[in-house]
Amino acid sequence: MTVTKRLKRGWTLTAALLTTMLVVAACGGGSGATTENGGAANEPAAATPAANEPAAEPSTGKKDVTLTYIASQGWIKDAEMELAKKFEEETGIRIDYQIVPADQYFNVLKTKLNAKEGPDIFGGQSGISEVTLNYNVEQNAVDLSGEEWTQREDPLSLEQVTVNGKIYALTIWDTANSFVVTYNKKIFESLGLSVPKTYEEFKALSLKILESGVTPIYEPIADGWHHVLWFAEPGPRYDEVTPGLYDDLNANKKKFADDPTMLNALAQLKEMYDLGFFGDNTFSDTGADTATKLASGEFAMALANQSIVNDVEAIGGELKATDFGYFVIPIADNQIYYIHPGGPSKFIYSGSEHIEEAKQYFAYLAKQESLQYMIDNDPTITNLNFPGLKDKYTPAQKELFEMYPKKGTDIQNYVNYVNPQWMDIGKDIAAMFGGAAQPADVLSTIDKRRADMAQVAKDPNW
Repeated sequence: MTVTKRLKRGWTLTAALLTTMLVVAACGGGSGATTENGGAANEPAAATPAANEPAAEPSTGKKDVTLTYIASQGWIKDAEMELAKKFEEETGIRIDYQIVPADQYFNVLKTKLNAKEGPDIFGGQSGISEVTLNYNVEQNAVDLSGEEWTQREDPLSLEQVTVNGKIYALTIWDTANSFVVTYNKKIFESLGLSVPKTYEEFKALSLKILESGVTPIYEPIADGWHHVLWFAEPGPRYDEVTPGLYDDLNANKKKFADDPTMLNALAQLKEMYDLGFFGDNTFSDTGADTATKLASGEFAMALANQSIVNDVEAIGGELKATDFGYFVIPIADNQIYYIHPGGPSKFIYSGSEHIEEAKQYFAYLAKQESLQYMIDNDPTITNLNFPGLKDKYTPAQKELFEMYPKKGTDIQNYVNYVNPQWMDIGKDIAAMFGGAAQPADVLSTIDKRRADMAQVAKDPNW
């Protein structure tokens, strides 16, 4: 197995996944969602002494406490809410979930944190620049380094929420389930199409689909964030073409605007839009309709979490989950399976009056039984970033993992000051689609925001 340079940062996640692959005869892992790693790619991840031990049982003494938990829409799954009910039955501690629409969440959270009125628990995206700049975790969050589950959670996920040696969040996420191009096999077969290996092949097959009367790709730009994935996920390819690019960007030795591969990627994305691959309503389309649109047969592909095929089948139409296959975004001729070891994470507010109860809830969620319950009862989850769990990888996913043996981290989980400006990048790319900006303008604007954030963070490289 070949692995890109990005995997050198302690990627035991890949090793764990590869071990799973040997057991199930294929790789496992489906964004937020994969697996990979570096030098020891063919060796199982070394387990800590407590790696296979369950988390400590919560105290049996019941308490009359309610923990407020604010999170962005889509981050809290039904399975976790069911676990919260079980937790309340055992402890008397109630979880009051306060879900905020995704496009409003970060503004709402920042307002609360700045006013020193944070909830007991708050959700936030992981990533070093994200947790330091957006959440100022050293001031606003509780140090969780001493919690038992930190000995079992994948080290690469922990790295994304560690500042100055202290762990500030619990990340329970299907880090192996990357957003990939999900395609309708029936449409591909009827038109004699095969999985593309280059952008030109991808463009050619999309044109053929368009000529057949089917819209090639369902792309929900209205959500504000989704279309950025097309540019950010192939980041390992940019680093492959220009070795050391990721590290040079973090060291401020290079800028986004300097990189010809990223410029080409944005130009190709603009071409996809101009050719009509996203359809006529892409600016008003939303992610919530993805499964319905794929089930209708009006669209041949969608960039989606791999579990979307289950949602398509659940609609009850002619298409089944097995009627879909996957491939990576081929922009810039990418053939690397990109992964994101981070994801929505759980922080305890430093000003909470119930810090110990919140820690108790985290310990409960991180128990092996609770983690397995999430996998077994959430159709969007195929595995989680803890060892010793039984995954739900499908044959199509295993085929996907085997198809792309080279793996690397997406750009937002490695390069500093990218993830915090995600929604702004979404606006920039939308402006590019509309003709108000050029690809070079998008990259220059990203560089400017990175410099501004680096100065706020007093980054010595800037």
